[in-house]
Amino acid sequence: MFDPREKIALFIDGANLYATSRALGFDIDYRKLLSSFQKRGYLLRAYYYTALVEDQEYSSIRPLIDWLDYNGFKVVTKPAKEFTDSTGRRKIKGNMDIELTVDALELADVVDHYVIFSGDGDFRTLVEALQRRGRKVSIVSTMASQPPMISDDLRRQADHFIDLTTLKNEVGRDPSERPMRRPEPAEVDEDDY
Repeated sequence: MFDPREKIALFIDGANLYATSRALGFDIDYRKLLSSFQKRGYLLRAYYYTALVEDQEYSSIRPLIDWLDYNGFKVVTKPAKEFTDSTGRRKIKGNMDIELTVDALELADVVDHYVIFSGDGDFRTLVEALQRRGRKVSIVSTMASQPPMISDDLRRQADHFIDLTTLKNEVGRDPSERPMRRPEPAEVDEDDY
């Protein structure tokens, strides 16, 4: 599936990968993920896409974004949009499909093998466009969850489908191994000293 001479680029739909790994009961260790794909070929780029809620005082994803940015990932963010749905519930939407697609197409002259971490069927057209340019595309998602986290159309279009469950031992971490979050200054009690 991978040729060690290939130039590989990873395109990670952050929200989609997070939901997929949670459905499978493990966290992604991004250091291991980079290492795993560096062994498969020449890892040219690793992109991570996510939308951020800007007006929150503390965002649980901010430490991950900062770590990724300093450790070999190209992080692409944009503000999430907040809206009220027809039932009056507050919703947050942060779709990064266009950003991922544009970045992928811009690299079509230099990347041999695209690895897209998403099961979103909207990426089927991107996969088809990359294949017309002679590029190989692997999709990482899962069929093991109920319901499956991958669109059938996307899975069929891809050159290779990699079920995230097959990468669990290589790139996974049990949620109980998650690093403890340091308390924010407002959370520190003076009696703690």
